Amino acid sequence: MDAECVVVGGGPAGLTAAIALASSGIETVLVARAVNLADPRTTALLHGSVSALATLDVWDRCQAHAAPLRAIRMVDDTGRLVRAPEILFKASEIGLEEFGHNVENRFLLAALEQRARGLPSLRWIADEATAVDIADRSATVMLKTGASVTSQLIVAADGHRSLCRSVAAIRTNARSYAQTALTFNLCHSRPHGDTSTEFHTQTGPFTLVPLPGRRSSLVFVVDPQEASTIAALSTDALAQEIERRSHSLIGKIDVETARGMFPLEVRTATRFGAHRMVLVGEAAHTLPPIGAQGLNLGLRDAAAIGELVVGAHLKGFDVGESHVTEHYDRMRRADIRSRTLAVDLLNRSLLSDFLPVQAARALALLSVDRIPPLRRAAMREGIEPRFGQPRLMRGEAL
Repeated sequence: MDAECVVVGGGPAGLTAAIALASSGIETVLVARAVNLADPRTTALLHGSVSALATLDVWDRCQAHAAPLRAIRMVDDTGRLVRAPEILFKASEIGLEEFGHNVENRFLLAALEQRARGLPSLRWIADEATAVDIADRSATVMLKTGASVTSQLIVAADGHRSLCRSVAAIRTNARSYAQTALTFNLCHSRPHGDTSTEFHTQTGPFTLVPLPGRRSSLVFVVDPQEASTIAALSTDALAQEIERRSHSLIGKIDVETARGMFPLEVRTATRFGAHRMVLVGEAAHTLPPIGAQGLNLGLRDAAAIGELVVGAHLKGFDVGESHVTEHYDRMRRADIRSRTLAVDLLNRSLLSDFLPVQAARALALLSVDRIPPLRRAAMREGIEPRFGQPRLMRGEAL
């Protein structure tokens, strides 16, 4: 047996899972190519995710490059007959200094990599998994170089096209949207005031999220044909289009060089644990970029499996046995499915031309805005799920 656990995949969820395990003394192997430190995208880390990264001694390594999210503004920019009111949520309303922080992925990944490489219980194999064999008492990952790694448990963090998930015969439920997300980083002439602004449009959200200084990240969801047109604009024309769509809220815009574009879908595994395997991150779920739920769900996956494996290890159990993986499946099911449903319904309500759907959405948002207990409950649930919050997300060591 080469290790107790092998983590396949070196994205934020996989790295966090490997760090959570190895920092608690679990002999862990990480199978992943070098991390992509050129990734121009950003991640809005909610309060629980920041607590987990701080507990794992990661957050201090990237905090200087992160901007706090002290307020969230939602603006109905659909132009329809029935529209929701503008809503401003403040973290101070629920006793927090901020809802979370926004950080460029390159800095987050660099911090995770630095921490991972300093852990004596973690061995990093810079290779690619090509096959997986699950036996009664062990699980083996075959590598592109011809080597292999055998462990008690595989933590599959190998993305939405997960090889590990396929080997475990875990199906997914998927829905594609007629939408494409464009991502940019911007400089602007007016301060953002540590406020994330989400314009709800007929094609999807147009979301400005603070970065340090007078910079913000933008996730811009439109239909695929319009996405191609916008992506082909010159830098100056694109800056003018973004300023127009943001109603000059943050002033004159300068668009930074890197651009991203990807189709939207929602995909959820039918189960999140099988014999000697668990799914984390996009191997388990893929969400549209709405409400900062996707990666934060993945970090909760990583925290949950870390908690369960450490508990089983301390009791002398085989950490890959079915009672561990089935417990993980139950532990993550409600959180993942409720978030997926909420994001899916919100996204589809924006796309619907059916007047009763528009009215129901407007009424729901009006109620959240005007009823204080409901407003605070919505904020708390959006930031930290009430049930099934892993210990790391509460700032507690494993």
